[in-house]
Amino acid sequence: FEQIEREVDILNVDKKIRGRVKRQMEKNQRDFYLNEQVKAIQKELGEGEDGADIEEIEKRIKSAKMPKEALKKAEAELKKLKLMSPMSAEATVVRNYIDVLTGLPWAAKTKIKHNLANAEGVLNEDHYGLDKVKDRILEYLAVQQRVDKVKAPILCLVGPPGVGKTSLGQSIAKATGRKYVRMALGGMRDEAEIRGHRRTYIGAMPGKVLQSLSKVGTRNPLFLLDEIDKLGTDFRGDPSSALLEVLDPEQNHKFGDHYVEVDYDLSDVMFVATSNSMNIPAALLDLME
Repeated sequence: FEQIEREVDILNVDKKIRGRVKRQMEKNQRDFYLNEQVKAIQKELGEGEDGADIEEIEKRIKSAKMPKEALKKAEAELKKLKLMSPMSAEATVVRNYIDVLTGLPWAAKTKIKHNLANAEGVLNEDHYGLDKVKDRILEYLAVQQRVDKVKAPILCLVGPPGVGKTSLGQSIAKATGRKYVRMALGGMRDEAEIRGHRRTYIGAMPGKVLQSLSKVGTRNPLFLLDEIDKLGTDFRGDPSSALLEVLDPEQNHKFGDHYVEVDYDLSDVMFVATSNSMNIPAALLDLME
């Protein structure tokens, strides 16, 4: 009798599982049918994501001049996108990720001016006085021109508000022919503002460093880190430690953004920092002069 009861229980469980699987399959078939209907209606209206959109994304990936690692990642994500329903939330996430990858300036550079006499003229025209500071900036540019690299210590302009630190950064950009990017660090407490959010989070995006480079469209701008002494720290991480990877010339050729997931080369960016005091984290201070 017990044996029969066990057999009946097993049969009931089996029946329940089959019923659940059948219902799930029916739901999947229904969803697929409805999605196909939506696609067909959108195609009739001329607003659906058809082959033309995929072709456009493929063209952007090919023309972005990405390194091998990034290209491989973009192609893998595109393959995933082709298999997804365009109406699904995941398809939007994948499309946004590909847009970020193709929007980064992987190869685009602006031509750098190496005329020191012209640079001196620009600095004198924009700022009266500050002779010692201007002389040091010209020395810095001369060394860079000589070694043809940006591996020198990062310039940090220290002084009270209103003495012209930020505008000096703009003048250096103008003198060297670089595009100008400014990132305000005052009150920044979240490490993700620099390194980006992981893609598992809803509304994830790259950090401000890569966002700024995407906006400016070149991989060798002058990047002004404004008020570096105002960086904060809390439970969300330590932004000054994340900034160390951005500024250290031994590390920044392989900067890892959590969102982008592939290394980005920041070694061509000219970083200049401003500060109201010398109250800067010791590890960052070691990289500056």
